Amino acid sequence: MSIDFLRVFDLINYQAIKYPQANCLNYWQNEKWQSLSTLQVQKSIDDISCWLMQNGFTEGQRIVIVPRMGSPRWMMLDFAFQQVGLVVVPIHPTSSSEEMTFILKETEAVLCITADIELYRKAKDLLDNTSLKMLFHLEEKSEGFFPALNDSASDHFSMAQLEAQKEKITPQHLLAILYTSGTSGQPKGSMLTHHNVVSNIKSILPILPLQAGQRALSFLPFSHIFERTSCYAYIAFGVNIYFSQNLSLLSTDFKSVQPYFCTTVPKTLERMYDILLEQQSEKNWWKKKVISWAMAVGEKYRDEKQVSLFFGMKLFFARHLVLYRWKRALGGHIKYMAVGAAALRPQISRLFSAAGVVTLAGYGMTEASPYISVNRPGFHKFGTVGLPVPGVEIKLDEPTENGEGEILIKGPNIMLGYYKRPELNAEVFTTDGWFRTGDVGKMINKHFLTITDRKKDIFKTTAGIYIAPQPLENHFVASAFIFQCLVVGFNKPFVSAVLVPNFQVLKNWCDQNNIHWTSPTYMIHNIKVMAKMQMEVNALNEVLENYKRIKKFVLSDVEWTTESGHLTTSFKIMRAKLLEKHRQEIEKLYLE
Repeated sequence: MSIDFLRVFDLINYQAIKYPQANCLNYWQNEKWQSLSTLQVQKSIDDISCWLMQNGFTEGQRIVIVPRMGSPRWMMLDFAFQQVGLVVVPIHPTSSSEEMTFILKETEAVLCITADIELYRKAKDLLDNTSLKMLFHLEEKSEGFFPALNDSASDHFSMAQLEAQKEKITPQHLLAILYTSGTSGQPKGSMLTHHNVVSNIKSILPILPLQAGQRALSFLPFSHIFERTSCYAYIAFGVNIYFSQNLSLLSTDFKSVQPYFCTTVPKTLERMYDILLEQQSEKNWWKKKVISWAMAVGEKYRDEKQVSLFFGMKLFFARHLVLYRWKRALGGHIKYMAVGAAALRPQISRLFSAAGVVTLAGYGMTEASPYISVNRPGFHKFGTVGLPVPGVEIKLDEPTENGEGEILIKGPNIMLGYYKRPELNAEVFTTDGWFRTGDVGKMINKHFLTITDRKKDIFKTTAGIYIAPQPLENHFVASAFIFQCLVVGFNKPFVSAVLVPNFQVLKNWCDQNNIHWTSPTYMIHNIKVMAKMQMEVNALNEVLENYKRIKKFVLSDVEWTTESGHLTTSFKIMRAKLLEKHRQEIEKLYLE
């Protein structure tokens, strides 16, 4: 008997028939990992669905969720909403009250469930301005806890009603509205159908190296389509999903779960890379030398199948002396990490792969459900975001002499459009159905896609030269001393930058050079620190054409974060906000 899934909530039944798992969804409780079987998960989903129907919720209504990380409860709630035909509207927990109010009002949501009491209170303050009829959270034994999670609401009669309701849901039904703020402007909601997401899951099933019974650790925000679709795919693979307790315990969870696979973002890998950089600047001469040598070997890594005998020997020692520490820190069994959301620096990708943890860098968008392209075993090229996933077409619009153009995509995974934004839909869709991503890219070796910048971020200097800031920013953060970089120069005679130093590396350097350390606020004005940062910039400038070189820079004493509103939830720079934040310092650079 052939078994298939056409709607996202069909996945649990698909797993129950094809790969029934005793450890389908796993969570930490009472000092150990607790497991839910596939059948237990389906029973809980049905209970929640029946509760929703008994409490008057009907097909097409919008339900807002404000999760932090994923959990079995969020997965079961998600599937339960889908079975009734409710439209799920995730809101990022870092969203401002203004953004939350906007989304709640625009979608006319009738129910909101938050991860905890803190977010519950934040939403409660907005009730007067919205259509919300019910508001709950997921913290047990507290007022406002969502009752359906402890209520076995399914009986023979209500299950019959539920089955009849499920039959009404077609692949073309609206599954979710996912809001993104982008790097500027008002939040906009991407309307994704069951067919959009299911087609994307089926695209990645043949190319991701996963098998039933393997373990995956989930720790990215569940409000992101990247993590949601990946978790759906785990169900289809029959992979056991372990949900991390929280980010502060992530390293502990990696060691106890010992996953084979996970999805991640560059920021997580960059933090691990920074630890090696910090160790590289220690006073112990021998340790410093060994780490620097091992990192240099790792950064030359190309492909396991193409390793020469001499390089293989060096790699063997580099792994056992230094690089395998990463793999051990990740539980020792991890083989692959799918990396999305933002650009991953090639040297970090090479280092992880040299350590035996293959980073599969990819490219996606909420509007594309989200997978567009991804590197995969056997078809992998560092510095690119891989090949298009099956079923997705990519073309470059009006490419330049060097082959760069705006990336246009087409496929069954592309959203219906932006919710209540007909004028914006007219801008982003071409007359023949291609979606304009707004990203600029080019093809390497005719097949591998690489992202070079955002179309709207490219600016022109007064010399009439176009500057793509993103490749330059990625180039300068290759320095161990530079953590973040904002390249500026629109309508200016030369390129400048705002730099956020890697303060831990900088502090280690100060200690080694007998420079008294106080705090970032004061150290960014220290003459010796400025001279060191200038040396780093000069060294990186050497390999650039003159017009791309950073002529002047200013240091920021505060890291840019999603919480501060200077990074998007996918860790991309909010360029307009940062330009405004540092407007006076930037103006002084050009006045001088």
